[in-house]
Amino acid sequence: MGELSSVWRESSHRYRLVAHGCGNCKAVYFPPRDICPKCHRDSIGKMKEMELSGRGKIESFTVVHDVPPAFIRQRPYVLALIRLDEGPTLTAQVVDCDPSEVALGKRVRSVFRRVREDGKSGIIQYGYKFVLE
Repeated sequence: MGELSSVWRESSHRYRLVAHGCGNCKAVYFPPRDICPKCHRDSIGKMKEMELSGRGKIESFTVVHDVPPAFIRQRPYVLALIRLDEGPTLTAQVVDCDPSEVALGKRVRSVFRRVREDGKSGIIQYGYKFVLE
């Protein structure tokens, strides 16, 4: 288990939203891809790593009231489709707000928060979530 946790801690993508941009058609993909689905072969070797700003707007959302046990302290919580300023859309939790504050088109920014931990003395896993701007 120690080897796995050190790989995660030493990852260059830790605490960053990293995507790939196609050098051919300029499309941006998150999570990163090795080949552009639009350009196919023409994109081989042309996909460039890029860090996303983490800023975007809410395209759609739902408020989850019936939650699994791991989320019981966060009831209810907001799950949203967020279109990042660079183009990709991702699904993420919107935190640190009352669900009534969330609306279509609202601006958000990414934050890294604890997602779960493996017991009281286990590995803590972090991931991206979003807050209202």
